[in-house]
Amino acid sequence: MSIAEPAISTATAEDYERRDRLRQVFRSGTFLVGLAIVLFWVFCALFGSAIVPYDPYADDLLNALMPPSGEHWFGTDQLGRDVFSRVIVGARDILTIAPLATIISTILGTALGLIMGYFRGFIDEGISRIVDALLTLPTVIVALLALVALGPSPGTVVVVIGFTFAPIIARTVRASVLAERELDYVSAAELRRESAFYIMFVEILPNVLPPILVEATVRLGYAIFAVASLSFIGFGIQPPSPDWGLSISANYGLIGAGYWWTVLFDGSAIATLVVAVNLVADGIQSALDE
Repeated sequence: MSIAEPAISTATAEDYERRDRLRQVFRSGTFLVGLAIVLFWVFCALFGSAIVPYDPYADDLLNALMPPSGEHWFGTDQLGRDVFSRVIVGARDILTIAPLATIISTILGTALGLIMGYFRGFIDEGISRIVDALLTLPTVIVALLALVALGPSPGTVVVVIGFTFAPIIARTVRASVLAERELDYVSAAELRRESAFYIMFVEILPNVLPPILVEATVRLGYAIFAVASLSFIGFGIQPPSPDWGLSISANYGLIGAGYWWTVLFDGSAIATLVVAVNLVADGIQSALDE
């Protein structure tokens, strides 16, 4: 019993620490505000089609460019489509593509970071040179070139953004793994002749999950902005989707004529979602730093 007790005690202490950090996250006002906004847009993405007052795809040229009113809360666009309905339903595509791209970038970046940090030496040097070269290029430019070559489609956008953000996450994970690499539990696993795969993904990975979680949340905000930017320039989500970036692209020329509502609400939707995701990331980071 005397041998087993310390292990149980250590496990209990680790579980308590995790629960305490989780409580700290949910006590953060920043996190809760951001989470509430994100959940609102997730609800719109899932159920928007069932709650909007008008068909977001239906043209009504007789009611084109009507200002906000009791009938059309956000007004109508140049084709007479209800802007409010399009903003609500427009959350669907961006909240499908951006999270999928973030998952791809997190998985790939984490794997690369673990390999770089654990093996070090020429493997680290070789991969680091490639990562550094990719990081010198603007994200949107790299994504744009890839989409020009592959053709715009939701699946292509997911893959391109996922691969574009992976080097950034790889750098963060590598730094965390280098610190963990020198600790006793890694040396003990090596003395037990555990495989490199086991040490990286079973021993080290659980201990570097907090910075990975924060980095993934931050990348989600950037992915949302990247999807909207690519749609705005015509290489992301394609018509007739009510995607926010696409809607801004189709209507921004009308601002000078005074039809501000055709762009304002879509732009505000992007801004609130990106800010909310960053608030969630800040709340998580603050809890982990305490």
